[in-house]
Amino acid sequence: MRPVLLAGLALLVGCHSRTVVKAPQGAAAADLGQFTRDSTDSVLHAPRVVTGPTVIVFWLPAGGDTLNPDDAVDAFGELTSATQAIVPQLTAFDIKLLPTHAETVYVALPNRQRRPILLSGLDYPFGYLLVEPGSPERILTGTYAEDELADEVAAYFDLPQDTTKARPRVTT
Repeated sequence: MRPVLLAGLALLVGCHSRTVVKAPQGAAAADLGQFTRDSTDSVLHAPRVVTGPTVIVFWLPAGGDTLNPDDAVDAFGELTSATQAIVPQLTAFDIKLLPTHAETVYVALPNRQRRPILLSGLDYPFGYLLVEPGSPERILTGTYAEDELADEVAAYFDLPQDTTKARPRVTT
């Protein structure tokens, strides 16, 4: 009985020893320069915890193994330009933008639990993860044109088509 308890305790401690990076509070940040950091950067490899509406741009380390280097450079350029194009839309509606190289993202649940989302094993090892806690996630693999990505984000987060902040005037 004692070895079973010790094995269970070791398993429990081992599961909680992972480093998890909480998503910063605030609007979308255009800090896509984090992607070009050293590939051993632990911030990008640590799993993210999503607590609110978030768009996660992911580029998994396995992507370098499956892509021709020229194709990888082109895909990364398209991913970066499309992401930069949606930053104003995300900022206007207080949606966070996070980059990651981690294969797992966690969604914080109201009962202090976390729901994992696995990004490994998809069609492409890069793309976008659209997350709103309490709703099913949407994974967009590969590259998207700027207008297509903006449409996907607007549809997922149910954003209004009119982005003006002006209130209608009531005339009598």
